Amino acid sequence: MSKIKSVFIGGVVGLMTCCTGCESKQKEYQNWEIYGGTKDNIRYSKLAQIDTSNVNKLEQVWEFSSKDHDQNTQIQTNPIIVDQILFGISPKLKLFALEAATGVQKWIFDPYEIHPDEVKGQGYFSMNVARGVTYFSDQKTKRLFYAAGPNLFCVDADTGTLVKEFGTNGKLDLHQDLDRDAASLYIAMTSPGIIYKDLLIIGSRVNEGAAALPGYIRAYDVHTGALRWKFHTIPKPGELGYESWEDKQAWKNVGGANAWAGFSLDEKRGIVYAPLGSASYDFYGGKRKGNNLFANSILALDAATGKRIWHFQTIHHDVWDRDLPTAPALVSLVKNGKKIDALAQPTKGGLVFLLDRTNGEPLFPIEELQVPRYSELIGEQLAPTQPWPKGIEPFARQAFTEEDINSLVEIEEQKEIRQKLQSLSTGFTFNPPTEKGTVIFPGFDGGAEWGGPAYDPETNLLYVNSNEMPWILTMVKKQEDIQETETYSSAGKRLYQMNCMSCHGPDLKGSGHHPSLLNMNSKYTLDTFHTLLQEGRRMMPAFSQLSEMERDAIASYVLDLKDKKEMVFNGNQTATNPYWDMPYTSTGYNKFLTKAGYPAINPPWGTLNAIDLNTGKIQWKIPLGETQEFLNKGIHTGTENYGGPVVTAGGLVFIAATKDGMFRAFNKHSGKLVWETKLPYPGFATPATYEVNGKQFIVIACGGGKLGAPSGSVYLAFALK
Repeated sequence: MSKIKSVFIGGVVGLMTCCTGCESKQKEYQNWEIYGGTKDNIRYSKLAQIDTSNVNKLEQVWEFSSKDHDQNTQIQTNPIIVDQILFGISPKLKLFALEAATGVQKWIFDPYEIHPDEVKGQGYFSMNVARGVTYFSDQKTKRLFYAAGPNLFCVDADTGTLVKEFGTNGKLDLHQDLDRDAASLYIAMTSPGIIYKDLLIIGSRVNEGAAALPGYIRAYDVHTGALRWKFHTIPKPGELGYESWEDKQAWKNVGGANAWAGFSLDEKRGIVYAPLGSASYDFYGGKRKGNNLFANSILALDAATGKRIWHFQTIHHDVWDRDLPTAPALVSLVKNGKKIDALAQPTKGGLVFLLDRTNGEPLFPIEELQVPRYSELIGEQLAPTQPWPKGIEPFARQAFTEEDINSLVEIEEQKEIRQKLQSLSTGFTFNPPTEKGTVIFPGFDGGAEWGGPAYDPETNLLYVNSNEMPWILTMVKKQEDIQETETYSSAGKRLYQMNCMSCHGPDLKGSGHHPSLLNMNSKYTLDTFHTLLQEGRRMMPAFSQLSEMERDAIASYVLDLKDKKEMVFNGNQTATNPYWDMPYTSTGYNKFLTKAGYPAINPPWGTLNAIDLNTGKIQWKIPLGETQEFLNKGIHTGTENYGGPVVTAGGLVFIAATKDGMFRAFNKHSGKLVWETKLPYPGFATPATYEVNGKQFIVIACGGGKLGAPSGSVYLAFALK
């Protein structure tokens, strides 16, 4: 690791007044009509009927199940509640409306039934999570917008039927308006869009491999579906940021830089804030040299026109998959007796960037750290420095060293972990990817993740849950010496390594959250496997760029087709786009685990943190989640967690998120646990709180389906009886 030097690039900015009046804020914070609670995305509620004195009397008051889960589905939805109606999404992307007080179903919209022919062949199954829905109303209409696969649907909020005058018979194809031949490539929406006046502003989820679409931000007319503006997150010639790409054709070929995590909106100023992901391919940047604006940037746009106001890039030339995982929280801080309107952006790396929301200037100094520049990967060109916030404490550990080895396991296993660790590149968060293996810590899923933070305007505390799981990134050089007479078996293995291994591992056993492909021949025939590769399924994108013979070869390898394995393969083709033909790929998303499946690092493995944004200090930190084997010994480990917190004026922080399947409430001032209940399935989602007829409710989606947990399709609501 090179010696770290510091260069200050910012400081505390000048003062300004609050952007909105207290009265409107108080009314706004009593509702949950928007993903994240409000457009400032702070997951805060003014409701205080449930408080620290009575939260232990919370009881389940209703349960709803869509009954459409299977063994691999999830629910990551933060539901919204409008006019006493709750709108949510099922594991298989059905949109539904419930009476918010009782959980009784009013209607359900099933895209399978509405578009059975159009759904087929468009990669519909290539996404199995939708984190929320967007609501719009005026004097004439009430509309819901949400995505299923590559389609954005507009649904009447009263009836659950398509609004035919929007787009094409009630839907938009997300492939359109991207200035490329996009029809065969993967696109979806993980997080919902946001409304500004009569505009629906949307981001997208795209392939994280080389064959990725650009993540342009688009705004559509809420009434007609007509495109009103778009922002090129990978700039074209003549646009700001174009010079940050060494290859001047990158705008035609490179994908990513997408706002998959949603948006925040300063409605009074008319500024929308987008957190952007990395450029493709995630782990090798030799074909996208330069800082790669606007990838990994907080982007402030004029919500009416899409014009850039300012940007701040949190990672230059990302090769670690350090997407910004959540929209920033729009906060107001007090400095010298006056309010400063700011935004707080948590990162996967366990950092918080605190910026003036009007101009992007840091409220605490930010250093440009000198980082390792040498990469052993041929053609790679790393950035010489990376931004690092000073004055705000990281909420996750920043390195995995020998001192951090899991001491809860036997001495012999500790030695094995130490030996493995010594063979890897570790000890610094910006060590580059290598063929021997690099420890990614905090891991690919954070630090912070898509659940996002909660912010309490009463105390100026930012509540962030964090993962502390080490992962191992290992790069593999592409096989260049292809034999003239190659068999289907060898071609299939080669093509699998270049297209599938980064998710499913070198031995077909799966990696990270991606499933094993062992024994696939018991589930798929050659024909159905072809369909899988062409259309994708759940989180798997389509590979329609592969030829039929290439798909055959992969099938012969994965399905162990003995009648094809020794046949001569002559179906080699150059990549449809040479930019997609990467010289390196990875062996998958591999967690660094003990033999028993625990993290190789000492606990805590998951935490909940309260950060004072006035001082930058962590006011309290607690392990979040329990591992029963160690809890029996009095050891609080924390667990991996997905889904975010909600903070209330009743003095509480509510959060589920954990592998152990508990739903908990903590005292927001101290972090003391004041209530918990076991859910039927883990609640890997962010809760919502709302009021009906004077009674406060809190609801959580219980979908499981991650971290080895079973899947479910249940929404549970709690209240005081």
